[in-house]
Amino acid sequence: MKDIRLTRRAFGLGLAGAGTFAIIGRATRAEAAPISLRMSSSLPADPNSAHWLWYDRFQSGLKNKVGDAVEIKYFPDNQLGKEADIVGQVKLGIVDMMISGSSIWGTLAPEIGVLDLGYLFNSMDAAGPVLDGSAGKVLNGIFADKIGVEVVSWAYSLGGRNVTARQPANTPELLKGQKIRVLPVANFVATLKAMGASPTPMSLGEVYTALQTGVIDGLEHDAPTVLALKCYEVAKHISLTQHICNPQTIVIGRRALSKVPAEHLPAFREAAAEASAFQRSKANEIEATALAKLRSNGVTTHEVDRAAFKQLVMPLWDEFAKTYPSTKPVLESITRA
Repeated sequence: MKDIRLTRRAFGLGLAGAGTFAIIGRATRAEAAPISLRMSSSLPADPNSAHWLWYDRFQSGLKNKVGDAVEIKYFPDNQLGKEADIVGQVKLGIVDMMISGSSIWGTLAPEIGVLDLGYLFNSMDAAGPVLDGSAGKVLNGIFADKIGVEVVSWAYSLGGRNVTARQPANTPELLKGQKIRVLPVANFVATLKAMGASPTPMSLGEVYTALQTGVIDGLEHDAPTVLALKCYEVAKHISLTQHICNPQTIVIGRRALSKVPAEHLPAFREAAAEASAFQRSKANEIEATALAKLRSNGVTTHEVDRAAFKQLVMPLWDEFAKTYPSTKPVLESITRA
């Protein structure tokens, strides 16, 4: 009889223990530790930075939607490493997210270089709807299949790229032979060469001194960057070529994406879309302000016959599509648009 009472007592304690563990389990799930993801950027945390504009709106929007459950920590100024290294680290899951120009991803998937073709878009505003549509889906597939990462959203650069130089360069004849610093990317080099320039790849940090010493005659970049670098002190002419309008790309690694709880994924994607809409809405305003400040600093801007330059660049489109057939639908979507 005593054994039966002990057995019943043990059974009751077991039930009580199971109930306790069930309660603890529910509490653990309800109070799951917040997820923290790291985002890399090569640009400063500045209100006029294309990267910061996007991130700041994204993080605040995400916080409004999910509280502290998912946090994105921002590392500007290449704090986590140079872009050339970070792209591989995002793929491997060492760094969670990255915001950058699309060009750097061409080092892992050359097809992404389609966005660096000259005169692909007439403006950043023309690029947005195309990247949100069928062309963007093709490119997103290339990122997923060739690299193994996901494009969170497409944002804008703060204006198209122009030629800033010590002399005007608003016609192919005037640009011919001028040594112009370009991003060290294949289609940037090919585009400027086709336009008539002598493209000179170099680090952006070397540009000011190279202009001072005559190593280069100018650079190609958007107006806010030219202003930030103070290139107007040594290069007084901006020819509004608007030759490349490539986007900013926000990318997340698969491992990082798997960390975001399923119930928060819709909010994560909504916050990203809202951040892109906001950042795009500010791009034209920031570009116009930068151009006005450059003019007030003694810079002369020159209108350009863009059709003349585009005619010189167009053969690159066909050549690229033949080399990378998967990009043909992207070019066709852009042409239709």
